[in-house]
Amino acid sequence: MRAALITEYRKLVTTRLWWILLIAMALYMAFLAAVMAWTLTQGNEMSTAEGGVALTAGELTRVVYTLAPSLGYVFPLIVGALAMTNEFRHQTITPTLLAEPRRTVVLGAKLVSTGVFGLVFGLVGTLATVGVGAGVLAALGEQTYLTDPDVLRTLALSVVALAVWAVVGVGFGTLLTNQVAAIVVLLAFTQFVEPVLRVVFGFVSWAKGIAPYLPGAAGEAMVGSSFYSAGGISELLAPWQGFLVLVAYALVFAAIGRATTLRRDIT
Repeated sequence: MRAALITEYRKLVTTRLWWILLIAMALYMAFLAAVMAWTLTQGNEMSTAEGGVALTAGELTRVVYTLAPSLGYVFPLIVGALAMTNEFRHQTITPTLLAEPRRTVVLGAKLVSTGVFGLVFGLVGTLATVGVGAGVLAALGEQTYLTDPDVLRTLALSVVALAVWAVVGVGFGTLLTNQVAAIVVLLAFTQFVEPVLRVVFGFVSWAKGIAPYLPGAAGEAMVGSSFYSAGGISELLAPWQGFLVLVAYALVFAAIGRATTLRRDIT
């Protein structure tokens, strides 16, 4: 297992795409944090299904600081998917399995190494969000709450949540190994399908209980705050429940992929 972990780590760090995505994530989150911090401080109110809801200063900062697990999780998710789909696209899966014939070990090594690597994306994404968001809030005369224990806990959980998203990506990449298809599906679901579903479910009483179990909502539940929940669009699970749900998505995807994709003969 140790040799497989080292191999998977080297595969991750010796490609250029990971740091391109890392820089893109940092710039994207910094931009969103600046825009959101300025926008929310203008009226201190967010639109909801019932109208508008006023945010306290503490809630406002939490909305800004948790933008990474709310909107930026697609970056570690794609990195995780690429960790597996690259093997099939570049035909390196064959030498990988020749070096380590135990396919479950290979899959486990990818899950663990990418999860650890996801911590880097979690740290950079969270720091970019908080750094710019807090700077804009301070410039506008708002409190930043950077020494508040609850806020610090939220930031730490943000890093962990984004790391778990990388693991989800590996699981999904194992299930859908076509790289182009995997990326298209992930982008479509995270940027369009789930956001629309959560808004729609917010207007339908019987569906409100489903929304918290969607992947994005589970990730947000880990940090205890989100753009959607602050606006009253959907409720969140407890942090530990969100963690279990998101990990369950990763493991279910990986298990199905192991039983299908990785069970077939590969040449």
